[in-house]
Amino acid sequence: MNIPRLLLAILAGFIFVFGSDFVIHTIWLKPDYMASMQLWRSDPEMMTRFPWMIAGHFLCAFAFVLIWAIGFAPGGNMTIAVIYGLLMGLFSQVHTIISYVVSPMPGELSCKWFFSGLVQAVLLGIITFLTYKPARPSV
Repeated sequence: MNIPRLLLAILAGFIFVFGSDFVIHTIWLKPDYMASMQLWRSDPEMMTRFPWMIAGHFLCAFAFVLIWAIGFAPGGNMTIAVIYGLLMGLFSQVHTIISYVVSPMPGELSCKWFFSGLVQAVLLGIITFLTYKPARPSV
């Protein structure tokens, strides 16, 4: 395992996940959240829990990159990275489907969460592929 590249990939993944979540949830989905504001915490309440948000984004990047590094990187290529991202996205978006069933979330918002999560995961797969390179075997 290439530890320096692993750390770089985790950092790149964290920055991407955090930044893309900001664009998705703070900019793109803001009207959807305003229309369903009774379902969400207030901004001050969310800000008191912001460290948990950071931890969640980091854990996402850490697990995603580590699974890639351990199981896919040695034989990885761009196609495998895209498929890996898509499968990880499907795995993580199961939560969106279940949340739609058990909470009064609007269907349109659930669809936006689901598909933006898939796109995020595919892009994260590509970023991980481009930043993490396995250690070369010593001769």
